[in-house]
Amino acid sequence: MNSPRPFLQVRNVHKHFGSGERRVDVLRGVEFTVAPQETAAVLGASGVGKSTLLHILGTLERPSDGGVFYDGVDVFTFSPDHLAAFRNHSIGFVFQFHHLLPEFTALENAMLPALIAHKSRREARELAESILEQVGLSHRLVHRVGELSGGEQQRVAVARALVLRPRILLADEPTGNLDTKTGRNIHDLLLRLNEEHHVSLLVVTHNMELAGMMGRSYQMKEGILQEL
Repeated sequence: MNSPRPFLQVRNVHKHFGSGERRVDVLRGVEFTVAPQETAAVLGASGVGKSTLLHILGTLERPSDGGVFYDGVDVFTFSPDHLAAFRNHSIGFVFQFHHLLPEFTALENAMLPALIAHKSRREARELAESILEQVGLSHRLVHRVGELSGGEQQRVAVARALVLRPRILLADEPTGNLDTKTGRNIHDLLLRLNEEHHVSLLVVTHNMELAGMMGRSYQMKEGILQEL
């Protein structure tokens, strides 16, 4: 049986900051693939380049060398507007700190990517209500961020990331700011949504329990990625 064609291919990606004696090499020839609906974790100590890698995969930063290919296309050949549109539609982000807008309700926060994509307010609302129901927050739609628990805030962040049905979800320490029980609930939620939405899931984490739930695990050390 043939393996599914990779959705994401990372080819010889390097990233450095500075130049000359001040140059710091953060990523050194990173290569790996992610198949449709695959789950994977990247482990490693703080400061080894895990978040930098995730930002490059999410097209928030450009590699110094190498390519990031989605469906066989190097997305860094896109124009800035094309790249921003691709990012909004195809990639979802969940971070350790939820980055929700405190003056907005849960529903309004979840609607934002759809509004940025020029959906009508009605369609954006319908999409946001649907995904918030799926993450168990249908009873908290009109609550502002400060009225939500830490776990609920992260669920809103997950809903926001998935409201446009992206092809891949990138999560950077998604439970690092939560207590153990709440963190496990978020773990379970991410895996359930991975199955229900057929979305690829790549998680950067220190959490060995979460990494053990993923289909594949990688170790980042001194800018080099190795499969465990």
